[in-house]
Amino acid sequence: MHDIRLIRDTPDAFDAALSRRGLAPVAADILALDEARRKLILAAETAQAEANKASKDVGAAKARGDDAEFDRLRGLIADSKARIAAMNDEAKAKDQALTDLLATLPNLPDPSVPDGKDEADNVEIRRHGAPRNFSFAPVEHYEIAGIKPGMDFETAAKLSGSRFVLLSGAVARLHRALAQFMLDLHVDEHGLTETITPVMVREDMMYGTGQLPKFGEDSYQTTNGWWLIPTAEVTLTNIVNGETVEESTLPRRHVAHTLCFRSEAGSAGRDTSGMLRQHQFEKVEMVSITTPDQSAAEHERMTRCAQTVLERLGLPYRTVVLCAGDMGAGATKTHDIEVWLPGQNTYREISSVSVCGDYQARRMNARFRPTGGGKPEFVHTLNGSGLAVGRTLIAVVENGQQEDGSVDLPAALHPYLGGKTRITAEGVLG
Repeated sequence: MHDIRLIRDTPDAFDAALSRRGLAPVAADILALDEARRKLILAAETAQAEANKASKDVGAAKARGDDAEFDRLRGLIADSKARIAAMNDEAKAKDQALTDLLATLPNLPDPSVPDGKDEADNVEIRRHGAPRNFSFAPVEHYEIAGIKPGMDFETAAKLSGSRFVLLSGAVARLHRALAQFMLDLHVDEHGLTETITPVMVREDMMYGTGQLPKFGEDSYQTTNGWWLIPTAEVTLTNIVNGETVEESTLPRRHVAHTLCFRSEAGSAGRDTSGMLRQHQFEKVEMVSITTPDQSAAEHERMTRCAQTVLERLGLPYRTVVLCAGDMGAGATKTHDIEVWLPGQNTYREISSVSVCGDYQARRMNARFRPTGGGKPEFVHTLNGSGLAVGRTLIAVVENGQQEDGSVDLPAALHPYLGGKTRITAEGVLG
């Protein structure tokens, strides 16, 4: 959601910011609705004041026996009630139309975000590690001999359809170990608060973080109205929905490991092989709630938290700043972290870390009370993967694959695997 006062004061700048996302000017439409709404409110208030005066005068007319004036004033009051009700109803309709229009608009890009239309215009800001030189042609995760026994797409398709996977044995344990490793790292070293949240939420929670009303087709809704979360960003961020918190309690830093559900509505034909793009997956999600002056530094800190996971696992990656045309709707700035996948011979996204400014806070009406006094202000919200568990598993096995079909596993995971260091070509931990 956007500050209507900012649009009134700087409509051209508002349109210019939206144009960086490839959107047409809309400030004139917003201001026309806003002006019509304000005029109706003023007219209703003026008419109400006149009706209130007439109500006082009608008693005086009755007392002095002026029947003509008494009847005139009674008619004026009755007419005013109908006109005031009509104006209030129209003002509410204009207000709802304004709210609906603002709710469909994305966040404004931060001035530091590069211009561009799509991922080709993203700007690399960091690269860590070098891709391994293989003495053989590396294959994708689902083609590795030692992984095949524990990664069953056929049975999952029988159970649920396409874009699902059944993990078992060594692969399932590796998946669990990765999630546990990530949580321990974020809690013990990065100071995040581990949080267990529901995976079904009310509709207004999806609205609060921006998945609704525009992106409902990307998620799943139950028959009784709950929505399955696409990420724990929804639950963790909405903890402060409707709240006014004390500045002294900020920043609040949460981490949660949850199931996530996405319809992948716009991804037909993309990544259909393997488990890179699934309807159901697991993710370790980070969310921070901050004051405005903290959010830029918090964005960098969260990015480092996600990068550290990859560094501890010995996985090469690069970090890019998304251009204005490639950012998600709720973000004002996003860092994408892309891990090297030798099976595809390219970097693929494994984490997006975004600062949303007060965009989500306005939708949620989430504020903080300044320590030094003054009016409550909107908090800033940030979210980021720390990391997507399935994609991290893909990266681990592809980068650790050996020519005989076995997989060497990162040392950081050995304690979580009972001291085992590899998955054999037969698909067991060894």
